[in-house]
Amino acid sequence: MAEASQLIQHIESFVNLSSSPTHQAASLDVIASLLKKNLLTVETLVREMGMYLTTTDDVIRARGILLLGELLTHLASKPLDDATIHSMLAFFTDRLADWKALRGALVGCLALLRRKSSGGVITTNDAKAVAQSYVQNLQVQSLAQHDRKLCFELLECLLQRYPDAVVSLGEDLLYAICEAVDGEKDPHCLMLTFHIVEVAAELFSDDLLANFAGDLFEILGCYFPIHFTHSKAEDFDVKRDDLSRALMVSFSSTSLFEPFAIPLLLEKLSSSLQSAKVDSLKYLSHCTVKYGADRIEKHAKAMWSSIKDAIYSSHEPTLSFASESLDGVGFRDNVILTESLNLLDTVFKQNSGLFLSWIIGDEDINLIFKSISSYKTYKEISLQSKQKLHAVGSILSVSAKASPAACNSVMESFFPCLMHALGLSVGNSTQDCFPNDGNVLRGKLNHGALYLCIELMTACRELMASSEEFKSVAAPANERWHCLLQSYSASLAKALRSTLETSANEDSYETNVYFGVKGLLILGTFRGGSLIISNSIFENILLTFTSIIISEFENTLLWKLALKALVHIGSFIDRFNESEKALSYMDVVIEKIVSLASSHDFSMPFPLKLEAISEIGATGRNYLLKIVQGLEEAVCANLYEVLVHGNPKSAEVVVQLLECYSNKVLPRIHEIGGFEEVLLRFAVNIWNLIEKSVTFSSQVHEKGLLDATMKAMKLAVGSCSVESQNIVFQKAFTVLSLGTYFPLEDAASNIPIQLNEFQLTQETSISSSREAWICSLFASVIIAACPQTHIPNVRLVIRLFMTTLLKGNVPAAQALGSMVNKLGLKSNGTEVHGNCTLEEAMDIIFDSKLWSFNDSVTLRSNGGLENGSSIGLTDICRGATNIRSLQVHAIAGLAWIGKGLLMRGHEKVKDITMTFIECLLSNSKLGSFSLEQDYSENSSESVVKYAADAFKILMGDSEDCLSRKLHATIRPLYKQRFYSTIMPILQSLIIKSNSSFSRSILCRACAHIISDTPLIVVLNDAKTVIPILMDGLSILSNDVSDKDIVYSLLLVLSGILTDKNGQEAVIECAHIIIDHIIKLISYPHMMLVRETAIQCLVAMSRLPHARIYPMRREVLQAVSRALDDPKRAVRQEAVRCRQAWASTASRSLYF
Repeated sequence: MAEASQLIQHIESFVNLSSSPTHQAASLDVIASLLKKNLLTVETLVREMGMYLTTTDDVIRARGILLLGELLTHLASKPLDDATIHSMLAFFTDRLADWKALRGALVGCLALLRRKSSGGVITTNDAKAVAQSYVQNLQVQSLAQHDRKLCFELLECLLQRYPDAVVSLGEDLLYAICEAVDGEKDPHCLMLTFHIVEVAAELFSDDLLANFAGDLFEILGCYFPIHFTHSKAEDFDVKRDDLSRALMVSFSSTSLFEPFAIPLLLEKLSSSLQSAKVDSLKYLSHCTVKYGADRIEKHAKAMWSSIKDAIYSSHEPTLSFASESLDGVGFRDNVILTESLNLLDTVFKQNSGLFLSWIIGDEDINLIFKSISSYKTYKEISLQSKQKLHAVGSILSVSAKASPAACNSVMESFFPCLMHALGLSVGNSTQDCFPNDGNVLRGKLNHGALYLCIELMTACRELMASSEEFKSVAAPANERWHCLLQSYSASLAKALRSTLETSANEDSYETNVYFGVKGLLILGTFRGGSLIISNSIFENILLTFTSIIISEFENTLLWKLALKALVHIGSFIDRFNESEKALSYMDVVIEKIVSLASSHDFSMPFPLKLEAISEIGATGRNYLLKIVQGLEEAVCANLYEVLVHGNPKSAEVVVQLLECYSNKVLPRIHEIGGFEEVLLRFAVNIWNLIEKSVTFSSQVHEKGLLDATMKAMKLAVGSCSVESQNIVFQKAFTVLSLGTYFPLEDAASNIPIQLNEFQLTQETSISSSREAWICSLFASVIIAACPQTHIPNVRLVIRLFMTTLLKGNVPAAQALGSMVNKLGLKSNGTEVHGNCTLEEAMDIIFDSKLWSFNDSVTLRSNGGLENGSSIGLTDICRGATNIRSLQVHAIAGLAWIGKGLLMRGHEKVKDITMTFIECLLSNSKLGSFSLEQDYSENSSESVVKYAADAFKILMGDSEDCLSRKLHATIRPLYKQRFYSTIMPILQSLIIKSNSSFSRSILCRACAHIISDTPLIVVLNDAKTVIPILMDGLSILSNDVSDKDIVYSLLLVLSGILTDKNGQEAVIECAHIIIDHIIKLISYPHMMLVRETAIQCLVAMSRLPHARIYPMRREVLQAVSRALDDPKRAVRQEAVRCRQAWASTASRSLYF
């Protein structure tokens, strides 16, 4: 049992208004904890609180009752006996009449009403008593916002959880609801009131509700349309759309609202506010379904008139002829038009007979058809006539796809008229080619009739695709619309094809091409095999589009539309499993498109070939398989031409083929899945090709060729299973082991390798090119391998890569990083990579002295090594030789090795980091290096710069190596741990540094670490990071090569400035930050730096006025110069910034 004195102290702390909110909340939590742990009973609590619950002091009584109510909220799931629940609820029910203590009574009632069933719940009689007290005592609209919200929550809870208890109150409760809801304006309360009306309408009978329907809707109608007047809508977690949706549901909650709702909504359709029109259309669609056809029928005529007016007035005057609209509506997004057509579809399906008769007999629609012969070309049609034409097309389209019967009526009434206007006659749809219809004049089709014809065909196609009646392929054969389409299909196909032969110089070229492609696309995507069009006509449509792709590439619009059409047709066939059409598509389209990859006809730009191949190949699994096989053959054939014969054209082609394979085809393969055999074959075939090519031509140095091959190899191998990867490794290791440079015996691991200056340079002979290719490709396979994959003879591979990385081979360094990242820690009886553990690999890399130098190599003058001594990788990094290129390559290799260890969380990364720091601090000893060779002091400084950039490799994210896609072992929060470990060391070194060069190098290293650390971590350390950020921006902005680092640092600064905690850190040094940012506004080397710098100034304008006002003039002067920046994005940000800082002058009036 809790001590009574302590309990009273906590009660006093909560009741006393002079206590801080924090202390009050803490006292509440303590008492609730005592109750939950059974150290205090509810009865004892109530007894101790007796004075606080019954005192005549209104404030104390209100706080006491609120405390009791809040405590019951904390005990929602704690079991309480029925007597306790009953007595407590009776007390709170009685307190509903005490308006000065009302909040606590409401909280207590809600806590008890919401109790979980497992802990004991109130009875129906108790709930009814609460409802009666609510009706008798509460004047909701006289209360404050929070109390009103509690009242509505209580009423909602009663209606939802205790309907049997409240329904007996009948008219009294309905009257109380009307009184409570009337005049409410708070968004949170309105959400509750709208839901209360919805629940009440479902709960009470229509006979009872009928007496209140008018009053209820009069209250609800005042809120339509919803309009927010608050200047900062983001301050509310209730948005306008939430309120509008809740109001719409309450409108439709009972059909008794129909006499009031429909006239109001139709009236609001004439509003000048777009939001009112859109909401009216949405509400009408929703209410029409809920009210039912019988009640809506009397409004049908008025609704048709209003819908027609809305469609006519909202339609765009012109079509979009872009390829994106080919299978869509052809108009820009228009929400009023969309909602109008949705409403038409809803009412049409509900009263199809009435609306069909009005549409067919409509004077405006018939007037369009009577005058359609005058619409020869699309450009000749006036804007007003175009608007009407588009409106008629939309109306007929919605009507035709509503049902098969409606489609029959619409097609019979209008389709023959359109065919007559086009000059088409009934043809034989089974003939093997397009008919020679003399009535079809090349490029002279009536565009008005053609547009409406395409709209009707689209509606028929969508009806056939969606209707349950057409699940059977033969089902639509007896429909009249089907017979009409089938009879005109041959002539129509001929006419549409003729429009594609229009000259690009003609005025109507775009219209002809768009209508022709879209019409043929619609004809080619009807379900049901050859029911609508014969297979020969379908194949001719495919042949038409394919011929355009191959030969009409100079006509950009036609080419793009034809490609889009073929993609749509292929996707349609795959989606609906049209087996007969699939065969035709494979023979006519895929075979010809695949052949483009291997074609020696270079008249068609190769990028266009690849675009067609990748787009069409993505339409279906079988098509993609064929495309992948064709690409693989083309890659191997062209790569062989490059490697052996040195064909420069093939080198250019194979790079583009590999990029297409990696960037477009492989992502689609991953999406579909099941292509592992294809990927395995691709990787093995590349290695077979390398093995077969004994000598390489000089063209292997073609820019990007090796990189593209490596990328494709990595992505292909990385997508394979462990078993398939093992097969690739066996093949790759076989090719690798045939090289003359590769040590075949393990015994060689103990013999230092003699390296002289000639061996450390990048040789350009044919044999060295082949070795470089093999080594780089083998490195790619290792980079992509899973941790479980078996790597043959790991020790020799490590030695090979360590030697190769000193020649500047970055893939070798990345492969070593990948290996140490994925190798097993200890064998423990389990199989590991080549029977080599991580510990053994680390010994080879860090402890073995793998290299020796002869007498001709000049060593460091300060001793430590003698001529002929053996050295290791870290020795080279520390400058054991004066060959700077060797030291740079060693630093890069060690950085990738460190990255692999860092990502898996290995402790050895600390030693590597300290090696880099030693390099950073070595600038004071630059003069000690021998400069016998052609190396200047600047080259020595570059070594230190490379050491700083090693931290970019350590912390940066790379897609080429050590990524999740390439199966890297990634320990959570590894960047955060590295940051917290290394940054204090670097910060202390910066403070102690006396040399400007040393300080700049240390700042460069810090910049890389800060830029790639998650922002949340940097924010926690913002006060110490900001000085380094400023130094980094100042130092690095002088060199154009550092522009990316400058931009990265600015992004970090921007993140700090836009975060609340970060703003607190920058207040003290705001003037320093502003000085640095102002200098970057005119940064000449990167537009993004200038733009982000100005954005940072905008963020700083929100800091306390006293801190930033002294800098106002300098900022405005700098920003004014940015108003003339050549880049529009910078000028826009400058305008924003000037407005933000100019407003600080008006803010000064309040200080």
